[in-house]
Amino acid sequence: MKHFCSTLLTACALLLTTTVVLAHHSDAMFDHEQVRELSGTVKEFQFTNPHAWIQLSVTDAKGKVVEWSLEWGSPNQLGRQGIRPSTFAPGTALTIRANPMKDGTPGGAFIGARFSDGKTIGRWD
Repeated sequence: MKHFCSTLLTACALLLTTTVVLAHHSDAMFDHEQVRELSGTVKEFQFTNPHAWIQLSVTDAKGKVVEWSLEWGSPNQLGRQGIRPSTFAPGTALTIRANPMKDGTPGGAFIGARFSDGKTIGRWD
């Protein structure tokens, strides 16, 4: 009985910990039903924990430059894929695919990027 109680307590603790971790990684603010293609230049690549961010300057239909904030994975995860802080140098022209914010603000979840030389990173299908 003592072994059963200790196993039950351990299982409950693991379950509670898993729930907290999953809650931290919510992506409910992104519209996963839509994919937007954004062409612009990199303003900044923030290769920092817990998530990397790409700040992309995009010129809209009215000629106004709008800064988009695109969230990506952790530096550890991206580093294992060969992504480095220099991958998205400021001033680099590219097209990014992202799931936009549901509320219409200029931001989203990074899906993939295509550079002017045709090189792609992430999912580009």
